[in-house]
Amino acid sequence: MARIPYFDPAQAQGRAKEWYGRLPPLNIFRMLGHSGEMLDGFVRLGNQILAFSKLDPVLREIAIVRVGVLSNASYEVFQHERISRQVGMDDAKIEAIHEGPEAAAFNDLEKMVMRFTDDVVANVRAGDATYRPLAEMLSHREMQELTITIGYYMMVSRFLETFDVDLEDAPVRVNVGEG
Repeated sequence: MARIPYFDPAQAQGRAKEWYGRLPPLNIFRMLGHSGEMLDGFVRLGNQILAFSKLDPVLREIAIVRVGVLSNASYEVFQHERISRQVGMDDAKIEAIHEGPEAAAFNDLEKMVMRFTDDVVANVRAGDATYRPLAEMLSHREMQELTITIGYYMMVSRFLETFDVDLEDAPVRVNVGEG
C-alpha cells in the first residue's frame, strides 16, 4: 500500500495538467503528481530513453529490468518485463535477467550490458573491466544512452520503492514512448 495518497490528476496545473491529458493511468504517474511540474521533466526524459534513443531496445530493456531486479523494485520489473515482450524479448531471456550476466540465454553483447549495469548500480563508476569491452562494441552515443538509462531507472526504482507504489488493479495498455 502506498505511503501517501495518490495524486488526483484533476488537480494538476501547468505542464503537469497537460501531461495528465496524454499519460496512461499508471500509478507511477499518479504518485508523481505531488511533485507538480517536475512530472514534465520526468516524463520527457523517460520518453527520450524509450522512444528516441539509438541504443537497441532489447539491450535497453535488459538494463532497465536488471536495474529493477537489483533495486528490488517489483513495480519497475513488472512494467518493463511487459515492455521487454513488446520489443521482442522472449520469456526465457526475461527470466534470465533475474539470474544475472552469466545466464546462458544471453549473447556476448547482452552479457556485457548486464555486467556493466551491475557495475554501475553497485559502484556508481563502471570499472575498466566492464566499461572497455562494451565501449568497443557500442558507439559513444550508445554508451552514454545506456549509462543515462541505468541512472534514470535507478531513480525511478528508488521513487517507486520509497513511496510503495502499487501495481495497478487492472492491466493498463501502455505503448513504448507514450506521452
